[in-house]
Amino acid sequence: MGSSSQQKARGIRIAIDRGGTFTDCVGNFNGEDVVIKLLSEDPANYNDAPLEAIRRVMSHFLKRDIPRGEPLDTAQIESIRMGTTVATNALLERKGEKIAMVVTKGFKDCLVIGNQSRPKIFDLAIRKPDVLYSSVIEIDERVTLEDYAEDPTRHLNRIDVKVGTAEAKTSDLVMGLSGETVRILQRPEKEVIREQLQQIFGSGIRSIAVCLMHAYTFPDHEALVGEVAREIGFQHISLSHELMPMIKLVSRATSVCADAYLTPAIKKYVSGFQQGFKGGLGSQRVTQENGKKGARCEFMQSDGGLVDVEKFTGLKAILSGPAGGVVGYAITSYDEKTRIPVIGFDMGGTSTDVSRYGEGRYDHTFETTTAGVTIQSPQLDINTVAAGGGSMLFFRNGLFVVGPESAGAHPGPACYRKGGPATVTDANLFLGRLLPEFFPKIFGKNEDEGLDPEASRKVLQELTDQINRETGKNMDIDEVAHGFLTVANEAMTRPIRSITEAKGHDSSKHRLATFGGAGGQHAVAIAESLGIKQILIHRYSSVLSAYGMALADVVDERQEPDSTVWKDEGEVVEGLKRKMEALKEKSRQALRDQGFEDDEIVFEEYLNMRYRGTESALMIIKPSKEEAEKLYNGNDWAFGIGFVKRHRYEFGFTLDDRDIIVDDVRVRGIGRSFQHEEKSVDEQLKAVERREAPAQKRHSEAKVYFEGGRLDTPIYKLSDLDLGSVVNGPAMLADGTQTIVVTPKSIALVLETHVIIDSKGDGEKDKSSNTSEDREVDPIMLSIFGHRFMAIAEQMGRALQKTSVSTNVKERLDFSCAIFDSTGGLVANAPHLPVHLGSMSTCVRRQAEIWKGKLKRGDVIISNHPSYGGTHLPDVTLLMPAFDEAGEKILFYAASRAHHADIGGITAGSMPPHSRELWQEGAAIKSEKLVSEGKFNEQRVIELFYKEPAQYPGCSGTRTLADNINDLRAQVSANQKGISLIESLVEEYGEDTVQFYMVAIQKNAELQVRNLLKTVSKRFEGKDLSAVDFMDDGSPIRLKITIDAEKGEAVFDFEGTGPEVYGNINAPEAISYSAIIYTLRCMISEDIPLNQGCLKPITVKIPPKSLLSPSDNAAVVGGNVLTSQRITDVIFKAFQACAASQGDCNNLTFGFGGNVTGQTEVKGFGYYETIAGGSGAGPTWEGTDGVHVHMTNTRITDSEIFERRYPVLLREFSIRKGSGGKGQHRGGDGVIRDIELRIPLQVSILSERRVYRPYGMSGGEDAECGLNLWVRKVRKASWESSLRKLQGGDTTEGEEEYEERFINLGAKNSAPMEKGDRVIICTPGGGGWGKAGEEKVARIEKDPTEGWKKGSHATREDMALQV
Repeated sequence: MGSSSQQKARGIRIAIDRGGTFTDCVGNFNGEDVVIKLLSEDPANYNDAPLEAIRRVMSHFLKRDIPRGEPLDTAQIESIRMGTTVATNALLERKGEKIAMVVTKGFKDCLVIGNQSRPKIFDLAIRKPDVLYSSVIEIDERVTLEDYAEDPTRHLNRIDVKVGTAEAKTSDLVMGLSGETVRILQRPEKEVIREQLQQIFGSGIRSIAVCLMHAYTFPDHEALVGEVAREIGFQHISLSHELMPMIKLVSRATSVCADAYLTPAIKKYVSGFQQGFKGGLGSQRVTQENGKKGARCEFMQSDGGLVDVEKFTGLKAILSGPAGGVVGYAITSYDEKTRIPVIGFDMGGTSTDVSRYGEGRYDHTFETTTAGVTIQSPQLDINTVAAGGGSMLFFRNGLFVVGPESAGAHPGPACYRKGGPATVTDANLFLGRLLPEFFPKIFGKNEDEGLDPEASRKVLQELTDQINRETGKNMDIDEVAHGFLTVANEAMTRPIRSITEAKGHDSSKHRLATFGGAGGQHAVAIAESLGIKQILIHRYSSVLSAYGMALADVVDERQEPDSTVWKDEGEVVEGLKRKMEALKEKSRQALRDQGFEDDEIVFEEYLNMRYRGTESALMIIKPSKEEAEKLYNGNDWAFGIGFVKRHRYEFGFTLDDRDIIVDDVRVRGIGRSFQHEEKSVDEQLKAVERREAPAQKRHSEAKVYFEGGRLDTPIYKLSDLDLGSVVNGPAMLADGTQTIVVTPKSIALVLETHVIIDSKGDGEKDKSSNTSEDREVDPIMLSIFGHRFMAIAEQMGRALQKTSVSTNVKERLDFSCAIFDSTGGLVANAPHLPVHLGSMSTCVRRQAEIWKGKLKRGDVIISNHPSYGGTHLPDVTLLMPAFDEAGEKILFYAASRAHHADIGGITAGSMPPHSRELWQEGAAIKSEKLVSEGKFNEQRVIELFYKEPAQYPGCSGTRTLADNINDLRAQVSANQKGISLIESLVEEYGEDTVQFYMVAIQKNAELQVRNLLKTVSKRFEGKDLSAVDFMDDGSPIRLKITIDAEKGEAVFDFEGTGPEVYGNINAPEAISYSAIIYTLRCMISEDIPLNQGCLKPITVKIPPKSLLSPSDNAAVVGGNVLTSQRITDVIFKAFQACAASQGDCNNLTFGFGGNVTGQTEVKGFGYYETIAGGSGAGPTWEGTDGVHVHMTNTRITDSEIFERRYPVLLREFSIRKGSGGKGQHRGGDGVIRDIELRIPLQVSILSERRVYRPYGMSGGEDAECGLNLWVRKVRKASWESSLRKLQGGDTTEGEEEYEERFINLGAKNSAPMEKGDRVIICTPGGGGWGKAGEEKVARIEKDPTEGWKKGSHATREDMALQV
């Protein structure tokens, strides 16, 4: 670590990473490095691991033993840099400060509801993360945005009064920080705020979090609350506009709560840490004490930059430790000249984290989830993909399963001598891939023993016995342990691939930089799976996070919102330049205060840009001088071209007819502290002289297991190998902190700073063409194919989400992708929505029959008709065949189904509440070829979606044709992705093997369902199960389930269900199949492959002509979103699994415009949302408030984005207290959503459970029904004015009086509402379980992935995908 000019090498430099299990420390003095690794918790020997590490480093360099407890002399220290898990631990254990949240009136429950989706779609006991605050204050204040983005006229108000000025205190319209016009509807009263805050202060709370609606652009009201809070004496006040002035109420509110919750804990830790020193820490002390005594002390922030100890806050501390590792490999493994991007693979004892560094800068994400808390703040894009070496091993349901449960540090793996379970570490140790003699001796009673291989053998023997018992196989421990490692690698590769590909990168074009204690044992296998040829392992790889702190820069981030429409030149650019310069000046000053000279400060300048009408903003960096010369004719403000280029790269398309909007202006000020003077890897590779490592350099030899058996494997000590040594695999390289496995087909090369492993791939897989009859299922291969098939469906989903345009698909994730066998049987499905689960298969089967023998490579079929396996018309399915090499036989189908926001019909949004015939619901397509041999037929789309629906009376064609076309193209590319992945799978394993395991995985699912049915039959002593429930129009849905306990088969008979309805709650047959697969999967309550096999043991009898088997032209739009929920309720009721949930999706649509025949076309917009309710309680759980249940799981648009895009005012979005059923375990409450219109609009509601209440179970009470209200202003009639009218007299305007009336809309209705009218949707609760007053037995099970870092991976996908 070299130093920059101005800093005198006058003292010891120390860098520390305090991790979950170990604390790593790298010290440097006069060019010498020392590395120390110690346990993070060792109360018998020391109180604080970082202080103990500093004591040991100083003792080493000062050549005297400093006694514990003696204050350390800062005069000897130049700088301390630290990453810490203090914030993460406080968040995970919920041990932060007691806080209150201050929010706008009507939004007190905004964090309880969140985005309303449930984290795991198959959990009946829905677990949403706890909120961080203890109490909430609602402030009576309100502002909104005057203009709306979906306005077809693009009208914008321009106002001169600026926010924050004296005039803004009296003006109704103000120009916000973002350039948007803000209307002030209600100003807060200072004295009322004082009373409210005083009350909270009196209750003992000293830290508050303030987040008001639209404060990102209009911060005046928040500033007032902050001012009053300071006067009262609150010790910590977090204001959302100061922390992160970005749009999105929920993300900002969670972030501000996290900051108020964690910062006091950090301050407390820091002051305790400082007490261990003689002399002060931090740049202020250095300045005050003229450098005599003070030492610089900086903490690593989540964005990969350091900050002075005084400025370190909770919000920026969450990824403090892992960020160091990313900085470490970015600086040591990336070469500016060759520019080969790097994937970071950090595998420790308790987690495996993945990140990427390319294009010479860090990948940041602005919304991440850690410990269930979603935070809005620039953070490095780090994603946890597994539980690390501590991942537990299981054999469940005929499959090898690794994690996500972790043995943690206590008890740890079995070999840690604390009676722990079998883990990945044990498998590595048993197979000889981990060398006990090179592992720290810190185990056993006296903490002086090494790893215990015998303990590992014992737990693996138990697993082997279980596997042989359950499968009738005769596997040995070696095969089983190796099988688990193979499955572990497959499970880690799946998310790594999707994280890289989600941003348009190809994982095989990267290098893999591996670090962390366990990385070296898995690196080669992971690289091979990803197609990566070269692996880099730094000499400090086991302490790389600490080493990274030593190399990092001090960073100051500044950001301001904006709303400008981008123009390449003129006033727009000038205005943005002024904003950027002002931010740079603030940042420069902050860095000067931390002791930096101007020549050490550099800036990265960004604009956050998106296309109008989309929410997928991209952070675009200002090009460097060289890039500007090379790419943009010297224009270094070519942000617009840069955005279009990056959009095409990341999403695969551009929208040339749409404006580009600038959402935020951001500056990253960097204080360059230390220069990194090592040669880059590529420079070393050029210069190095390669020599085979001589045999006498071998330290020892061991029998290590590789695929196929144990091989004699030489072991080398890294310190014994000379520069340029070449070691051919198989071999093991080790030092005191890590073991590197060099597999038989790879070669290791020792450089000055790194070990480089070149992987040659693992050659041909076994493509043996045993016919399927004489072949046995290998449980390891079965587990791998389970992952592979799911990965294909997931990657299709990623491709669809990435390349789609509409909010419905891109943000609400209302789509599903799946692969099917050649008959149309489901093989693997990545569902965001359970209602798509089994129903697509009906559609694919039907189309496969119709087009038999007529399809060619590159053909795509489109269909959405209910009689052809569709659910309702907005759900459009595209399917595409995958052929064998000769192009003759169809092997698979890839299909995608997406909900299109509008496909025509009688109402905007194509979800009419009162449709009677199918044609009123929009375009109905039975079976058409959309793409012929790769050629997309856009003309036919225009006919099908736009022209044909408009030919029916009162109907319009689609109101969003451009979006339809773009989303269909996205669906085609998703299918194309699926086909190419299937083809490469066939190439890798051979057609026979792939087909064989496709059948085997379906048989595996079938077996699990048979076992479930046998268990259920025992519980009910062989009796038939039956249930009935009703739709609001009185139509019954009856079900009788007869189980054959011996075979594990069941008949689901819906005899007695009501007839087809002259309305739209008819449900196509496919929907009943979806409901059955979904409910069975929920009751099995373990991860099983979801495929056609689930339905093999089930016979479904649906009475013809009933509402569950409607005729060709019956209206069905409500069947998919309402009847599907009732079928689910009836199945759970028959199984007595849980009380009813809200049983409804509360479909609300509004908008205007269209091309109705005989009328002039009106440009308009349509909006569609589904609203959460209460979930039902169960035998061991309470219901959950305000959450989506069963057949849906779509997200709700954030309140601020909702008001920015549409001409509405959200008056209230809160929990409807008391609407859940009472019981031993109470049902969840529904929500209240109160929307005021700011222009006249057609509003429609399509809902259920407004008459029949959601049932309680086992003595629990029923929940409240829902209620839909229209609040309208009605002229007050008096008898005098009526009389005057009758007599033909005049009624003058002044006499007219209006009153507000609450009008019940009923469950399904549509009304033309006026400006100022409101629609209030009160959603149903969930039923209670057990008699009220009985002792609760609710168990809260912790989610093993709660502590995982969920970077961009989580924001791009509902965690629903973890099936």
